[in-house]
Amino acid sequence: MLPYYEDNVSVALPKHSDTLTSGTRIQLCGRLRVDLDGRHVTPQLRGRQGRVLLAYLVLKRRRTVSRDEMIVAVWPEGRPADPAAALRTQLSRLRSALGSEALAGRDTVELHLPSDAWIDVEAADQAKSATERALAGSDWPEAWSQAHVVLNIAGRPFLAGFQAPWVDEMRSDLEEMELRALDAIARAGLRLGGSELAVAERSAREVIRRAPFRESGYLSLMRTLNAAGNTSEALHIFDQLRTLLASQLGSAPGPQLQELHNRLLRGQGDLD
Repeated sequence: MLPYYEDNVSVALPKHSDTLTSGTRIQLCGRLRVDLDGRHVTPQLRGRQGRVLLAYLVLKRRRTVSRDEMIVAVWPEGRPADPAAALRTQLSRLRSALGSEALAGRDTVELHLPSDAWIDVEAADQAKSATERALAGSDWPEAWSQAHVVLNIAGRPFLAGFQAPWVDEMRSDLEEMELRALDAIARAGLRLGGSELAVAERSAREVIRRAPFRESGYLSLMRTLNAAGNTSEALHIFDQLRTLLASQLGSAPGPQLQELHNRLLRGQGDLD
């Protein structure tokens, strides 16, 4: 399983050389932390602007980034009197912290990282894909494990306190990842049973709390409650959703929920 840093970020930004061939770790969610080949360099990233710039370049690391684009990313509002000079200062500080070869180019900049660099948001995306494959193949232990990797990363704040359109977009992506991970934990936990059933129920309830119109949360919660022997409560959850949809959207629960509800009313048990 991929590592999880409780409240910090582990990052290693390499010079594009043999000096940094492994151990490069970057964690952007939570409190930023940068490790270069085992050397902790986060304190050298002075000020919020430098950390924001680093985060942006990490996310765009597979292409070059123009100076104008970087200025808009770091100062979306209230730009300094001389944005070009302010950006030069931040780039100079980044080169000092990461090494002169880490940032290539002058008019456009490209961040060079080793091929084995670990970046938390990329790890979360890979774990999300692995979760979906495991669910499709009914590999419930693997789905459970990979979904928790996503949850551990996406559940932490991204650049807390900083507002910009690209940050909002990233936060939205992470929130969707988190919801899908909770959904997957609920589905896998139901199949695994035992002590995982309680976790599945909590995950389903959390999906409903965060996304009250997302029917997958209700489906998982009803199935989990029924598996735990609480069929009456499962039926009550359906009634709650039906009332919500009718009053807010003028619609009704989808066919899967309807079928499950009807089966539980007839005492026929869960869906296959």
